[in-house]
This record gives sequence, C-alpha cells and structure tokens, in this order.
Amino acid sequence: MSLPPEKASELKQIIHQQLLKMDVHGRIREVLAETIREELAPEHQQLSTEDLIRALRQRGIIDDVMKELKFVTDVNEMGKTSAPKPSTHFVDREPPVLKKTNIDPTRRYLYLQVLGGKAFLEHLQEPEPLPGQICSTFTLCLHFRNQRFRSKPVPCACEPDFQDGFLLEIHKDSLGDGSKMVDATTMLSMCDPVHMVLIKTDTFGETTLVASYFLEWRSVLAAENGITNVAVELLGVGTESKVSVGVLNIRLEMYPLLNKTLSSEITSTQFTLERQKTAEKERLFLVYAKQWWREYLQIRPTHNARLVKIFAQDENGVNRPVCSFVRPLRAGRLLDTPRQAARFVSVLGHERAPVIGGGGGKQEQWCTLLAFLCRNKGDCEDHANLLCSLLLGFGLEAFVCVGTKAKGVPHTWVMTCGSDGTITFWESLTGHRYIHRPINPDDPPLAEQPKPLYPYRTIGCIFNHETFFGNCQPSDAVEVCVFDLHDESKWKPMSGEAIKSVCAPGATSSVPPFPPLCASTIDAALTSNEMEVQLRILVSEHRKDLGLSTVWDDQLSYLLSQALAAYELERTTGVSAGNEEFQDAVRRAVPDGHTFKGFPIHFVHKNARRVFATCLRSPFCEEIICCRGDQVRLAVRVRVFAYPESACAVWIMFACKYRSVL
Repeated sequence: MSLPPEKASELKQIIHQQLLKMDVHGRIREVLAETIREELAPEHQQLSTEDLIRALRQRGIIDDVMKELKFVTDVNEMGKTSAPKPSTHFVDREPPVLKKTNIDPTRRYLYLQVLGGKAFLEHLQEPEPLPGQICSTFTLCLHFRNQRFRSKPVPCACEPDFQDGFLLEIHKDSLGDGSKMVDATTMLSMCDPVHMVLIKTDTFGETTLVASYFLEWRSVLAAENGITNVAVELLGVGTESKVSVGVLNIRLEMYPLLNKTLSSEITSTQFTLERQKTAEKERLFLVYAKQWWREYLQIRPTHNARLVKIFAQDENGVNRPVCSFVRPLRAGRLLDTPRQAARFVSVLGHERAPVIGGGGGKQEQWCTLLAFLCRNKGDCEDHANLLCSLLLGFGLEAFVCVGTKAKGVPHTWVMTCGSDGTITFWESLTGHRYIHRPINPDDPPLAEQPKPLYPYRTIGCIFNHETFFGNCQPSDAVEVCVFDLHDESKWKPMSGEAIKSVCAPGATSSVPPFPPLCASTIDAALTSNEMEVQLRILVSEHRKDLGLSTVWDDQLSYLLSQALAAYELERTTGVSAGNEEFQDAVRRAVPDGHTFKGFPIHFVHKNARRVFATCLRSPFCEEIICCRGDQVRLAVRVRVFAYPESACAVWIMFACKYRSVL
C-alpha cells in the first residue's frame, strides 16, 4: 500500500517522535554494548545488522515499539477532540495505552484487569461458537465506590476469554476529597470492596445470576511494584453457594505508583482487625435479636406463627439483618417522582429464586442491589427493597412490609406513612397503590365498613434502614391493623442503636455499599421500529399459512400511538388522559359501515416472537390477527418506554378494520 508524500512524511515524524519518547536509541546503544561484550570479546568478529536486530527482538524492544506505535494515532486524535473524562471502562488489551487515554494525573486509580477465566466446568462440553452464531454469553459487572462498570460479553466456555480493563477511581468527589492524592495509609482504611457480579445471558436473552463476589483489592498496597495478580474463585448462588463455578485471573495495579508501599504484615493485620470488629458487632446484634424475639413471644404465644423476619439470606447464602437490604437511594435525574420510581421497579422482571427438585417450597434469596439490577429481575423481596429505598430517597417515610397474600402465600410490599397519617400500600410488582382504611372490629354489625381493595391478608413486621417493628396487635390481619408506630402495645420496636450498629453504611465490612442507578442504553424509537417490523412479518406469515392476504394500514397504525402513550401515562401517574382524542381519530379513520377492533397488551421484554406467541393465546387478539372479511386492513403499533438500568415497558396494539357484512 503506497502513501501520498505528505502522509508518509507525517507517519515518519510520528514514528520518530515515538522513538524519541521511548528513548529507543538509548536502549539500542545499551543492547549494542551488551551484545559486543557478550559475543565479540572472544573472536573480535564483525557484528552484522541481523545480529543486532535479533538481539533487540530477544529483549522484546521491537515488540514494545510496535505495541506503542499501534495506538499512537488514536491516542493523539483523542487528545485533540476530547478533554479528560472521568474514570471509564476500557476494553483494549495494552495497559500502556490505557493509561494514556482518560487519566487525571492528580488522582489515584486502581486499574483492574480481568485476564481470562478457567475451570467453568459447567461449560466443559460447550461447542466452539461459529462466526456470527448467537451463543450464550458471560458478562461481568463491577461496582466500586459509586462507580459501575460492565465488561463486553464473552461466549460461555470452560475457559471464557475475558480480556477487559476497568479504571477505578479511588476517591470519588461524593465519597471523599477528590482533589487530594490519596496515600497508602488512607487507602488501607477504605474497606469498600470491589463487588463483582457474573451474569449469564442465554440465546433467548434470558439472564441468570452465576456468581456474586466481593474482591479485597487492598492487597495491592503491599505489592513491591504496585502490581499484584489474584486468582479469584467464584462460588455459585443460592443453593449452590458452596460450589465453585469457575476462576477468574485478575491483575490489580495502582496508578500512579505509590511512593511508599505498606508491608504485608500491616495489611493482613488491618484485615484481621476489620473481620474481628465486624464479627463482634454481628455477635452483639444476634444476642440482642434473640432477646427481642423472646420478649415478643412472651406477649402472645400465637406470635410464633407470624411472619416476623429479622434476618434474610443473600445470594451467597449469608445471613444478614433485613434492615441492611434497604437504604435511601437517590436516582439523580433518571427518575423524577415516587410514582415513576414505582413504575420503574414494576417493569423489572419478576422471577423466583430457582429450586433444584420438587416439593413446592420457596427458595429464599434476597439479592444485593447490584445483583438484582445487573440481572434485571428478581423476587418480590428484591422489588420491595428497591422501591422502599427509592421512596426513602424521595423523602417519604417508607417501610417494607412482610406478610402474606391470599392462600397464605408469603409476600413483601411497601408502605408509606403520610404526614397526615394516611397509610398507602405500594405493590412493587405492579406499581399499584392502595389507601389503607382499617376496619374497626368493635363497630356494630350494621355499621358500613370500608372494603379493602389490596390483595394482602396478614402482616408480621415492617422495617426500613433505621427501624424494625414487630406486629403485636391481637390480629395480624391487614384489614384491622392500625399503623400507629409510636404505640408500643401495637408495634414492638427494635433498638435503633442496635440496627445502626450493623446496618448503617460502613458500620460493618459485610454490608455492601449501594450502587447508583445507570441510565438506559436502549434507543426507544429504534427498538419500537424493529419490533414493529418483526411483528408485521410474523402476522403476514401466520395469515399466509391460513390462506389469507395481509394489507397494512400505516395511518391507522400511527393513530394507535396516542392510545399506547396514554396507557403508559396512566400506569405511571394514575391519571388517564387523551382517550377522547384517540376515539375521535379512530371514528374519522374508520368509514361508515366498517368495524374497528383493537387489542392492547403490555410486556417487559423485547422478544417479538415471544410477544406474538403470547398474543395468539388470547382469543381477542387471535380474532384480530386472523380477521376475515371484506376490505380487511390490519394495523400494529409498538411503543417502547425506556427506564433506568435498560428496563423497558413495551406496549403493543393490534387492530383491524373491515366492512361489516350481515
């Protein structure tokens, strides 16, 4: 390939500058002197160019130069076009170039590289994916001191080819003095781990939580050259929390290099002290919880059957106080109102923790927030904990309620107490809200009582990040419950100081910090168009199989948008708007003597085939898709509403108009 003269001279200048920058000439002189000493002293023979190049290649100098040159133009272009950005996520493989891109030299960084995995034995028989073939993938998600990262997906294999780098800023502005270069002693006191969550995504887009691991990064503070390599054994989740699922090779590097490293004795002593302090706090809380439970049972023997949940198991099988699963969470500019927050939580998928074997028993698993968000689905407890945290962030007095629904099925939901005493229940799985008006059992039989609209039957306890109350009213039925939390004859409180000792941020090293929410990466308009095209193809093929032709009415399809927008607005705010305009537009679009039929349906996934299969199971929708008649015109409209964490609400409406023939 020939270059124009000006490009060739520019390239020569870049190479020359790079060689000067790397002091390649000095290194060549050193190698030359060393080679002459080693090889020419005995015979004083001539040294050829080939001998010198071979010596340079053996010492890796040529490889170093080529690595540097490969990216130097990219780095220069980046320097011209963009100012230094905050810490970000890198996927290149060459550490020297990564350091040149988005680094503020006045700040301290931890550079974490994932250099492949091994011993993922569940995927031992996994065939090598063909180019372009859709296959199951692993994705690694990280959280450290208010920063979140996600690796690029790699095919599932016994030795998955993770080759990713993440630049973690040690001091974020929100968590310390961002302008000061932090030293080793200060970093040793930072007990925040790097939380790593491994997600598997199958060929249908379904996600599974594979492992959740807390990486102790401070061992790098005692590394001589500021670099340490760690082999991290990942354990499974839930019932498999004691079983190894694989090993990740991780390299940790401090940048800039520490002026003074700590001794390994100092770091190990610090870790031991932290573990002892945490164990002692947890032991004291357990002693207190046992005493509280004994007192609670002495009030009434039937309390033993109530759902009073003080501890819950997380995905790693660790027992933690339930109050540690909730914390005020501010969504920044991603969510504007409490009702929008409820809508967001409701569109995250609902899935019970998997159980191996039958028996119908429910596997308990309260996920950490990062694991729940990365998987984008979880059980009702995960939804309730997240919604309560968001409502607390919006300044409401919110609690998670633990109780039962119909048929005694255990359930959790959220409750808010208004300043005027109004009690509102929030169903985290649907976003519905219910006002609670208690029934007075002492009223005369003919007195009119409010009829509860909520699905909840009993309530055993309520809690948030600071308080825990056990229900000690004569009946635990929700409809007769009075939520006067200051009356200890109705609600037995736990000591706020005891809860704070184990659940406050930073109180113990076993309570993981809460990650911030991430903005959606979904292009709502593009995704809506793609799904609509796929559904049109599926409808046309289905009708063709039935011997029916398909004619689409684009104008009618467009009119359906306003109805879908109104449905989402109603789900979010509880207010219905725009229905009159939609009805008027449809009347004008459907001629006299024609019939219009429409069928709206809601999903929280973007798989068009699954959507179509579900719609065909509805007799109303099937009647529209398979419509027969004179002058049949079909319409379909898809509207995707994007929410944080790439969650989405998908509204679809199928419609048809045809001439009525009697």
